[in-house]
Amino acid sequence: MAEKESTLSLHPVLHGRGTAIEPPNRFAATHSIPDYADFEHDPEFLGELQRVRTEFFLDDSQSIISENDSPDIPFRYSINAYRGCEHGCSYCYARPYHEYLGLNAGIDFEAKIFVKLAAPRLLREWLSRDAWRGERIIFSGVTDCYQPCERKFELTRQCLEVCAEARQPVSLITKNALVVRDIDLLRQMAEWNGTQVNISLTTLDAKLARRLEPRTSSPTARLRAIRELTDAGIPVRVMTAPIIPGLNDSEVPALLEAAAQAGAKHAAYTMLRLPHAVKSVFLEWLEREEPLKRDRVVGLIESVRDGKLNSTNYGERMRGTGEMADQIRQTFRVFARKHGLDQQLPPLSSEHFTPPRPVSGQLTLF
Repeated sequence: MAEKESTLSLHPVLHGRGTAIEPPNRFAATHSIPDYADFEHDPEFLGELQRVRTEFFLDDSQSIISENDSPDIPFRYSINAYRGCEHGCSYCYARPYHEYLGLNAGIDFEAKIFVKLAAPRLLREWLSRDAWRGERIIFSGVTDCYQPCERKFELTRQCLEVCAEARQPVSLITKNALVVRDIDLLRQMAEWNGTQVNISLTTLDAKLARRLEPRTSSPTARLRAIRELTDAGIPVRVMTAPIIPGLNDSEVPALLEAAAQAGAKHAAYTMLRLPHAVKSVFLEWLEREEPLKRDRVVGLIESVRDGKLNSTNYGERMRGTGEMADQIRQTFRVFARKHGLDQQLPPLSSEHFTPPRPVSGQLTLF
């Protein structure tokens, strides 16, 4: 109980947010906990606390491509135009990245968004490098490239325009149906095997999705996006991620059937992992939203993580270990095969890559 009290703030529940807590930043020397006991009879003040507005900050990073060498992540290069994510998923493994900014992995992660306005220019500069040969780039290796603020900033679309010009192959990962806005570009790129879209589908229960992933698209909207992308000739993979033992693992057969009916061609999954402050955020959500399932879910998570809530071991952190993990793996395999989702998508092609016009507009002679 003492540990729980040390990690949670006394903020009231925030409607439309994944969490209201402010877990301690592991890099900070001190941590303050607000005490609102004296405002118990001040409904106006307490009501204002429930209205946390999203703030946007300029991120003036001078590079946009991240390089990954993890053996259990299937890509090397990725691009993230935003730091933080408005979707507010309580389980998001990316939350601790906000601690590098001096913020917390709780409400700060989903309410303080850093925007890389220079992303399209930086991407163009990267693709123009002499050494670049058009290797695949992943959009959303960390935060969702189609989170709600993309409607305003359109950085993902601008980056896709650069990629389409250069015939640079890309793969996108999102749980937002906003991706269909860019079907015109994605259709063009699909004609030369230049793109794939990965749609994350965690549950078919709209009410659970709204509580677990408060600002994402509904399951119905995601399935509709899969259908529209498929009809446009764009290869789609469904990601049943994460699988949370005791909460959505029983939905695997239905999720795969629905995805196949919508037109997805391949399926993959990852097991829930709770690194660093993600643990306190998810456990607070579980206690608040699913109190009757709390102990069982925690016990099952521990059963696939060797008695813990997280694993950092390569080769097992994405799938888990133990009997429960094996059952999930086998179930997924059987139903993926049954619904024709066990075939790989066509490989992306780099053979058409041509360096884009430089920012200066000046073309090279050779």
